[in-house]
Amino acid sequence: MIDKLNEPQRDAVTLPAQHALVLAGAGSGKTRVLTTRMAWLIQTGQVSPLGILAVTFTNKAAREMVGRVSAIMPIDTRGLWIGTFHGLCNRMLRAHHRDAGLPQAFQILDTADQLAAIKRLLKANGVDDDKYPPRDVQRFINGAKEDGQRPGDVEAYDSFRRRLIEIYTLYEAQCQREGVVDFPELLLRAYELLSRHAPIREHYQRRFKHILVDEFQDTNTLQYKWLKLLAGGGAHLFAVGDDDQSIYAFRGANVGNMADFERDYAQGTVIRLEQNYRSFGHILDSANALISHNTGRLGKNLWTEQGEGEQIRVVEQPTDLLEAQWLVEEVRGLISDGRDRSQIAILYRSNAQSRVIEHALFSAGVPYKVYGGLRFFERQEIKHALAYLRLMANLDDDTSWMRVVNFPPRGIGARTLELLGDQAKAYDTSLSAAVARVPGKAGSNLAQFSLLIQRLVDETRSLPLPELVEHVIEHSGLIAHYELDREGADRIENLRELITAAAAFVVESDMGGLPAGEIVQKAGLEDPMQEGFDGLSPLMAFLSHAALEAGDNQAQAGQDAVQLMTVHAAKGLEFDAVFITGIEEGLFPHENSILEQAGLEEERRLMYVAITRARERLYFSLAQSRMLHGQTRYAMRSRFLSEIPEEHLKWLTPKQGLSDSEPRWKSGGSGFDAYARQGNVARAPAIVRSSTSGVTVGSQQFRVGQGVKHARFGEGTIFGLSGSGLDAQAQIQFRDVGTKTLALGVAKLEIIQS
Repeated sequence: MIDKLNEPQRDAVTLPAQHALVLAGAGSGKTRVLTTRMAWLIQTGQVSPLGILAVTFTNKAAREMVGRVSAIMPIDTRGLWIGTFHGLCNRMLRAHHRDAGLPQAFQILDTADQLAAIKRLLKANGVDDDKYPPRDVQRFINGAKEDGQRPGDVEAYDSFRRRLIEIYTLYEAQCQREGVVDFPELLLRAYELLSRHAPIREHYQRRFKHILVDEFQDTNTLQYKWLKLLAGGGAHLFAVGDDDQSIYAFRGANVGNMADFERDYAQGTVIRLEQNYRSFGHILDSANALISHNTGRLGKNLWTEQGEGEQIRVVEQPTDLLEAQWLVEEVRGLISDGRDRSQIAILYRSNAQSRVIEHALFSAGVPYKVYGGLRFFERQEIKHALAYLRLMANLDDDTSWMRVVNFPPRGIGARTLELLGDQAKAYDTSLSAAVARVPGKAGSNLAQFSLLIQRLVDETRSLPLPELVEHVIEHSGLIAHYELDREGADRIENLRELITAAAAFVVESDMGGLPAGEIVQKAGLEDPMQEGFDGLSPLMAFLSHAALEAGDNQAQAGQDAVQLMTVHAAKGLEFDAVFITGIEEGLFPHENSILEQAGLEEERRLMYVAITRARERLYFSLAQSRMLHGQTRYAMRSRFLSEIPEEHLKWLTPKQGLSDSEPRWKSGGSGFDAYARQGNVARAPAIVRSSTSGVTVGSQQFRVGQGVKHARFGEGTIFGLSGSGLDAQAQIQFRDVGTKTLALGVAKLEIIQS
């Protein structure tokens, strides 16, 4: 059982009955250690299968754990308590439903069902859902439960919060009346069951002699308290985790639980699994160097016997389009060399980055799959925006009408739509044409939606395509709707990326064979509803393009395909070749995180996770300018690049930057420059020709990467430039006060580093 384990793995598996913390680095065999530990305890007679409780975070991981234990030794796994926190709490509550105050057949609400229940509650109690958006209420309730708080435990420090607490109280009463529980309730109710009922608590404390926990760095406050209750009768806690891979603070994970566990239980019994069986030396050494910049780590250093391998290839391109084109060419080279597509992963920090990569892969005919998410044109918010655009082009499109007639919500309910459908069927017309036949308030609400679509058509009639798209997502109410959702930032980012998609489409379309400059001029001056793109209006051509890209190029089940995903989605996976894209300050690390130490350290852990996904070959790519949200952004290289020693990096482009002669766009470049100069890209700054170019204001020339000093804010570095002349602005990362945007014509900046 233990012959094939290395020494630290063997030490962890064969520990005597005691508390222990196993710091398991990426690719160090933690699942093998955890399952072998269980089998070892059973085989050596230290505990029966019924005396083990093993907790993990996903059902897939739990099934894998059961499978591995049964493969090591023939035992009846039905008696094992192996599962997720929620699954094990559900099992406990089913067995003690009366003591838990639940009906025997209580039902579990998933996230969508819980949200629907909250919406129903708000409506029944006359709560203004503009002031108290259902998703915000859901987050408040779940957050309180995950902190172990019932309504009476939550501090009411203002009238708004008092009302939220009242809603929480009403929600609890509704759930109790209906005999349902949500996911956070499973854990809280199980914790309260053990806390309040000594006989039940003592029963489980006597039963479980060994408690093993996987991915301990992802536990939240209540999960740790639940484990401590179960271990209170003398059980031995065996926690396996990696504080350097704690990347789920936004879900409530508390990386501090690792240090707390060492203090509360392990007390010096910390075993480090540092030998990595996945990656080569250059990859591991770069990960070690990067993560060493975080403070408060428990500490470990990954190493391998496989040798140094290849250096990390680093590529800096002038634009994100050229970055994507380079990615595709490199991917095709890897495939030509015999690499399976499924063993090639392209990672990005933000979902919005995927669009330009997807387009490049689509254009090159390379099958790809978006792992753990939807492709750009299949995302909910994008489909909503496209539905508005389709209605503007064709008001008789019933599918698009049904999609957005009540999104964002505008008081058009199921009964109204049923009446509308009846009228459309009776008179054999489209839904829009039947609006005039619906009487009363229902008809009035529908007519208001029709007027909205017509107003969007009228207001955008003379706008170029990108500005048309921007106007629609702003004035349809989509942006305002997602701004009310605290988890709507990604959706807004994707909506603004649709503007970029429209701008790129104008440039790339051949417009009936016209030269690039004439294409842009034509698109900029003529009605986007009129002909121009191979007989189609620019809007219709763009909608056709979107439909095609959302169509056939997604890999089919089982097909060998390149894997695209966010870095968060990549955790737990590994690939032969990994591309980490957009390694730019403000993108990775993300601009929302760089001003706080805790946020920056989580970003660094995220980069650590990304690096350690690669087995054989790793690429870093970045762009000097990137179109995001319809705007061109100029970026500095990520600080993470400077935190990795040069001996691990191989620059495929000159590190000092590309030459002035390097084209910023391989095809249609002059067309895009002309398009930007005409002001047709929303708020786009002037295109710069190289990393050394910049903005001239008076006698001073400013450029990205330059050190400057301000009388009030102190010293900083320019990471973005926009506009020209007196309208020029600089985005500056100041050492002491964070990020500021200053008008260069009035800011009186002193250049301290050329």
